Parts: sequence; structure tokens; C-alpha cells
Amino acid sequence: MSRILVLACFATLCACGPRTLEPDAPYACERCAEWNAPREPFRIHGNTWYVGTDGLSSILIETGNGLVLVDGGLTQSAALIDASIRALGFDPLDIEAILVSHAHYDHVGGVNALQRMTKADVYTSEAGVAPLTSGRLRPDDPQYLPDSDRGSFPPVRNVVAVGDGEFVSVGEVAVKAVHTPGHTGNGVSWTWESCALGTCYDVVYADSMTAVSAQGFSFGASGAADAMTESAGKIADLDCDILLSPHPFFFGMHDKLERIDEGNPFVDGLACTFYAETVLDWLERRLEAERT
Repeated sequence: MSRILVLACFATLCACGPRTLEPDAPYACERCAEWNAPREPFRIHGNTWYVGTDGLSSILIETGNGLVLVDGGLTQSAALIDASIRALGFDPLDIEAILVSHAHYDHVGGVNALQRMTKADVYTSEAGVAPLTSGRLRPDDPQYLPDSDRGSFPPVRNVVAVGDGEFVSVGEVAVKAVHTPGHTGNGVSWTWESCALGTCYDVVYADSMTAVSAQGFSFGASGAADAMTESAGKIADLDCDILLSPHPFFFGMHDKLERIDEGNPFVDGLACTFYAETVLDWLERRLEAERT
């Protein structure tokens, strides 16, 4: 091989960037250590695996032609997600797409590092493109703090907007985007089919629906309450056999894992309806607090 060709090949390899994970600086918050506690990965059903931490969900979907990852936790979660994927026998470099529920630091903090390693495109709603690519919340976000870097995260490249009801397809799997704003204006829930041994279930990764905000924000006056009410209705109407969400608490992961030897405790055809009803109850409490 000629020296020129060798140099050209070397330059190409260098341009490809890192192929091992290079984490960003850890994010500091009151509950970060609790959220980021390690969690052994496990299969939920068929092609769907949990690879997140003890308090922040990250879901891996195998498609037959690459992997799909949903959410990336905190910046310091990326290394744990990477290790969990490898522990299951998968290669993180096979990730073809990273899907985002909403652009808050505790769910997209690790996306930058995971994307740099995998070169995967990142998918969100149109409203999620600006915060993801800037690494900062927009002024209309309930958790936005003016003149503050609080809540910022490493910006993400190669972000693709997915319309409400559109699909991200990888291999034999098509994941549907369902826009569910309220918790933030860029929220997306994702749904796909998972099959094993002839049994197929509709999986719903329902976005966070808590009325949490910075001081001074009004869900009632801003219209966020109306958006959340509509989003809760959309989630309740979905075909839903297995409910997942960005925080494991919302779908009772810990309690269900204690019953894992009694069949598949994640299968619950009423879970999305119950989640939507709980969302509306939380919201009413928040609105009552705003009124008083």
C-alpha cells in the first residue's frame, strides 16, 4: 500500500471520531446520585430491553438491522447505559437512532456522548429541535430560569424532527411518535410493537406528565394545562399493553421486578388509562394550588 493511501486511510479513521464512549462532565443536582444509581439491565418483552439507571429510563429496541435507543439520562448516565447494552450482548455501535421523550437535562444529558460514539441521528418533535441543538431550555419551558445555566445540557447534533403520528423505522421495527406536550412543549411519547414466541404487545413509552416548573410559572395561564389535558387523552386512547416512561416510578418498575417470576408483570392493558387519570389528578392539584 502506498504511503499516500495509508495517510488517506488514517485521515478517514480520524474523521470518524471516537468509537468508545467519552462521557461529558457529570451534572450536579439534588437527586442526581439517587437517579443515577446502577440498575442491572433486563428484558421487558421480545425486542424491548431496559438499559437505564435505577431512576432514569433508557430503553433499547433491537430491530434486526440495528438498535434504537430511547432517552439518554444524565450526562453521567451515558457510561452506565453503554455498559448495560454491552452486558446484554449488544454492541452500542449498532445504535442507528436515538429517540428523545423531552429535552430536559435528566433525559437527554447523556445523548451527546452516546451520539458521538454511535453516530446515530437523534429524533424529537419540531419543538424539541431548538433546545436539543442549543443545549438550553426555551423561555416557554415550564422549568426555564432566565439568566441561568441551570437545566442546560451538552448540545446535540444531527437532530431530526418527527411529526405527530409519523414513524422512525429501523430494520423491521417502526416506532410511532405521538406528540404529548404539557410537562414541556416538546414532549413526545413513542409506541411500537414487541413480539416474542408468537405473542405481540403494543409498548408505549409515555412522556413525563408532571406539572413541575420553575417558580412563577403558571400552567393555567400559559396554556400548558390545556396541552397536558389533551396529551393525557391521547395516551389513554393508545393501543397499550406495556407502559414505560422516562422515570421508572411512573410505571412501577421496582414493584414489578419483585414479581418478575410470576409471569410478565409489565403487561397491563389498563396501564395507560390509569397513567392518564393520574396525570389529570396531579394537574388538578397543581391548578388548585395556582388558584389559591
